Amino acid sequence: MRRRALLQAFALAPLLVVNAKLLAMPAQRVLRLGAPKATPKRVFAAGPPAAVLLAAVAPERLLGWPMKVSPEALAQLPASLRTLPVVGRLAGRGSTVSLERLLAMQPDLVLDAGDFDASYRDSAERVWKQTAIPFELIAGRLPDHPAQLRHVGRLLGVAARGEALAQAAEAQLALVREVLATRPAATRPTVYYGRGSDGLESGLSGSINTEVIEFCGGRNVAASAGAGGLARVSFEQLLAWDPDVVLTQDAGFAAQAAQDPRWRALRAVRERRLHCAPVLPFGWLDGPPGVNRLPGLPWLLSRLHPGAVPALAPAALRDRIGTLHQLLWGQPLPAALARSLDANA
Repeated sequence: MRRRALLQAFALAPLLVVNAKLLAMPAQRVLRLGAPKATPKRVFAAGPPAAVLLAAVAPERLLGWPMKVSPEALAQLPASLRTLPVVGRLAGRGSTVSLERLLAMQPDLVLDAGDFDASYRDSAERVWKQTAIPFELIAGRLPDHPAQLRHVGRLLGVAARGEALAQAAEAQLALVREVLATRPAATRPTVYYGRGSDGLESGLSGSINTEVIEFCGGRNVAASAGAGGLARVSFEQLLAWDPDVVLTQDAGFAAQAAQDPRWRALRAVRERRLHCAPVLPFGWLDGPPGVNRLPGLPWLLSRLHPGAVPALAPAALRDRIGTLHQLLWGQPLPAALARSLDANA
């Protein structure tokens, strides 16, 4: 039966081309391939950014996770998301779900969010032409998030929910603009973002993985190594950069680096400007690079530009991030996480 469905989809492929639309919206780009016959109830997330977008806007529509989600992360999400299976991904570093399996899940829509370059558009069109399943690819850089949230809310019949989230996203973007208005570009800190257990992977200029840092006024030292995605960094190069601030999302690496004589050769580590971003329920800097980064904006501003505006004072920061966490995930900010917002770590 599944093989027959796949063959039927291949047969339809030549007829589908006329239904592709590239939608231009304020601060938003959407590639729409086909259209669901009704409001989608079963949505397949092509990759992690799309999954967290659905988890925030319409968790009951998500068919399954494209990645493994830790028990600690699931505990901070709505109950309906805690028992979802891992179904695989169609986007990012290699697809892990076959088209036959995708068809067997009978989604009303495939949704992808994040990078909007030609390779992602081509991949979306390839899946759509071979399966006849409607597909929407939505740009997902930080400035796109308000329009992205509104669009998905309307698409899935939960416009009020999408609007509430969009307004919250706009408030975080406005805070960034307010803070950076007080910080001339030449006075903003240089920053190194250390990924992985050894901290020696980072994002180059324009990488979506370091977008939050650059957006919040951090001058990414790895940008001098060129443009692109992620790259390995030698420790000798890091010593030469000697950044003002070191950021990570790996708590093990942060603890080790704080005590390691080699890492303490960096001013940032010696002077306690090594900061470990929260990662629950998803990364606040990346991992994935989706709407989960919104709480990371005020958090990062407080680390890069401490005291710049009253909104970054500890109590105000806790209130802002707690309200946002509740809105995004339907759960209160855990007490331990709230306390950590005051820590210089």
